[in-house]
Amino acid sequence: MPSRKTVDADPLWPYWAPRYWHTWLGLGAMWLMSRLPNAAQLRFGRALGSLVRHLPFSYVRIAQRNIDLCFPELSAEQRQELLRRQFDNIGIAICETANTWWASNERIAAMTDVVGKEHIEQALAGGRGAIMVGAHFTTIEIATRILGSLTPLNVLYRPTKNKLLSRFLLNNTARHARRAIAYDNIRALVSALRANEVVWYAPDQSYRNKGAALVPFFGIPAASTTATSRLAKMTGAKVLTYLPERLPNGRYRVTIGAPLADYPSEDPVADVVRFHALIEAHIRRIPDQYLWIHRRFKGLDADYPNYYGRDARQRAPRPAV
Repeated sequence: MPSRKTVDADPLWPYWAPRYWHTWLGLGAMWLMSRLPNAAQLRFGRALGSLVRHLPFSYVRIAQRNIDLCFPELSAEQRQELLRRQFDNIGIAICETANTWWASNERIAAMTDVVGKEHIEQALAGGRGAIMVGAHFTTIEIATRILGSLTPLNVLYRPTKNKLLSRFLLNNTARHARRAIAYDNIRALVSALRANEVVWYAPDQSYRNKGAALVPFFGIPAASTTATSRLAKMTGAKVLTYLPERLPNGRYRVTIGAPLADYPSEDPVADVVRFHALIEAHIRRIPDQYLWIHRRFKGLDADYPNYYGRDARQRAPRPAV
């Protein structure tokens, strides 16, 4: 019988090749970062974010464009200030990711306030599993670790192009979770839910594969997945929101919502509209903590506006189903 955890157990020696030296160096720096006290991590993270914001990265332009699109009611100065705070939070997120990988459960628990943990037990009492859905906030890594400390957790992951980093992320995720499931392994996902387990993922980014639909996000049609609704209907799993917040004092508050009533409905697109409304409300509370560097506004055909110019990286559109 295969292990409950998905890990990469292949030999490590191929990753000592020179092309991976910079990855080892980065991982070593992250390990050192994990040894620093929280206050020092916050200061270093803000400085790192400020540095990145002033470098000629496409991420900066993409974040600025998304902020301009989603907050037209703000003045130009207010949007610039939001961009500044966004990269402060990105820098902090890099530091706290080190805690995600190496901090003890005791350290994680000591800096976390949890609201609504009883809702997980309520969902699992139905015997059909629980789907925890959230969004790509800058706290997504630490929030995943926090959730894994509250309940045995199945986490969806996507491999990176860097094979060493992909191996490290997979093995580290599996170390702190019940199982790491590849994002396209639907069979394993369904199996976990039918075993009355908890699955966590964030379905808020641009999605143009089978099952995509254009659904308003901050009032702008955006290619979105309807998979959560279809998965809940297929398995009978309860769906709960999981929304994190980084507090000014360096602590975290995570809020677990009650199982969504009357979900799924007969209209998967209406279910996505409902989900977007929930996460938009949270984003508007802490807009600087959402991850604006993703090219969220993409369409399903060539007639969709090119919002990102040279940063669009447009490819041949995939059909909506």
